[in-house]
Amino acid sequence: MTRTSSRWLRRTAGFTLTAALLSSASVTQAAELRWSSPTDPQTMDPHAVNSAPVLGFLNNVYEGLVRRGKSMDIEGSLAESWEPIGTDGWRFNLRKGVKFHDGADFTAEDVLFSYKRASSEASDTASWFAPVKNVEVVDDFTIDFLTHAADPIFPDSIANFMILDKDWAEANDAALPAKDAETYATLNTNGTGPFKVVSRQPGVETVLEPFDGWWDTKEHNLTKATFLPIANPATAVSGLLSGQVDLINPVPVQDVNRVANQQGLKLHQGIEARVIMLGFGHAHDTLKYSKETTGKNPFQDVRVRKAVQTAINTEAMIDKIMRGSAEMATQLVSPQMKGYSAAASDRFGYDPAGAKALLAEAGYPDGFSFGLMCPNDRYINDEALCKAMAAMLTQAGMRAELNAMPVRSYWPELRSGNFDMYLLGWSPGTFDAEHPIRFLVTSRNDEKKLGSWNFGGYSNPEVDTLLPQIQREIDPVKRQQMLDKIALTVRDDVVYVPLHIQPLLWGSKDTIDLTQRADNFLMLRWITVN
Repeated sequence: MTRTSSRWLRRTAGFTLTAALLSSASVTQAAELRWSSPTDPQTMDPHAVNSAPVLGFLNNVYEGLVRRGKSMDIEGSLAESWEPIGTDGWRFNLRKGVKFHDGADFTAEDVLFSYKRASSEASDTASWFAPVKNVEVVDDFTIDFLTHAADPIFPDSIANFMILDKDWAEANDAALPAKDAETYATLNTNGTGPFKVVSRQPGVETVLEPFDGWWDTKEHNLTKATFLPIANPATAVSGLLSGQVDLINPVPVQDVNRVANQQGLKLHQGIEARVIMLGFGHAHDTLKYSKETTGKNPFQDVRVRKAVQTAINTEAMIDKIMRGSAEMATQLVSPQMKGYSAAASDRFGYDPAGAKALLAEAGYPDGFSFGLMCPNDRYINDEALCKAMAAMLTQAGMRAELNAMPVRSYWPELRSGNFDMYLLGWSPGTFDAEHPIRFLVTSRNDEKKLGSWNFGGYSNPEVDTLLPQIQREIDPVKRQQMLDKIALTVRDDVVYVPLHIQPLLWGSKDTIDLTQRADNFLMLRWITVN
């Protein structure tokens, strides 16, 4: 049992004792929301950890120059408008009269400070600003982002770039973020967004209340929102059925019909932008967790990587483990994303005999053992998927030793290179195929802020050459041709093994109306409790 779920269970008795009171008070507390997900945000610092649980949660608290609307379209936020400066970059015209939660005024100096902070070596979001050459304040409400070359998608690429108050951060010794340590901004917030954090107990609960000074028109009717991380899916469903929580994300696939058919509940269903995949330690010269194979890394051979893909029955996992709710993935983005490659839309299919033949051809007729790293509280059925794949790979001769852990421990392990193979999910923040290429496929280059999530260290000079051309190409046909070339390279070189596109499965009381976006961000500003 995880620490989070045990804490939840210790609290359950208290919830049960007060269930009647909660029910009788439902009229007066109708605008309060209690919701749960398996993963607690690792930090309250929007520049410290580039992960969906952090960015999704903090999009309720902090804001950026632009934001995504209900249909994922880009719209103005702290910038009222923006326009290209020829081919030199973009000018953002800032919104006047915006206040931070502590009452401080928002100006261009806060944007400049946040850019320096978010693009620093200490930040996990530095890769977002690889195209930026310089940032210049024109006046209090005008700021220019100057790029190394024309960058037609730059506004889309910074939809999750959130602005901190310069004076607040500096006064609290939080001028720089910390990925694996704590600063004042780790537990405390001061944004301009529609909600403010009023209490934070990591791993237990985080309480938000509406910000009365928010600049935009309010569409919600919430008076309080409490987030409860519940790692155990059965516990989350039990909490929803008993009324102890109002909304859970996700609904376990095995409980979809139960929630959908339960009187008083509502199932919210769709397809996320997130592709679930397997990654390899490409740059590892030796396996780290093999019992018998030393001095070499079989996964550096493309035949072995292809054997991994053909040994996995992805259709069976979608059918049995995901209960048919997911879609097969063929590349690092779904067909709904801009830049999806029709040329690379097929994949190496399930062929266990062929997998064994590939292993033998690569010099491993008796197979080998290795370590498979997996989170157990990040993606839908993540540990179950890894257990199934470990069994399939073992049948083909690749004996997987599974190590599943909470995501709070998982990311540091991956950053430290402690894996032979690992599970990863990726949702492109720009909704464009360039995004995973920049983060997952391009050679890691800290100076250029590239490849920050390329944990396996894959490197291909052609990909590195094509990426900047893709970033500045305006002609959609020429741009797609380059994206196709990279997609085919990623497929044929089996850089990753794409598995499936994760479904969106949320469950709530039927009194709740909400907007379910493809990025799986739960936006409190669109929730009403009737």
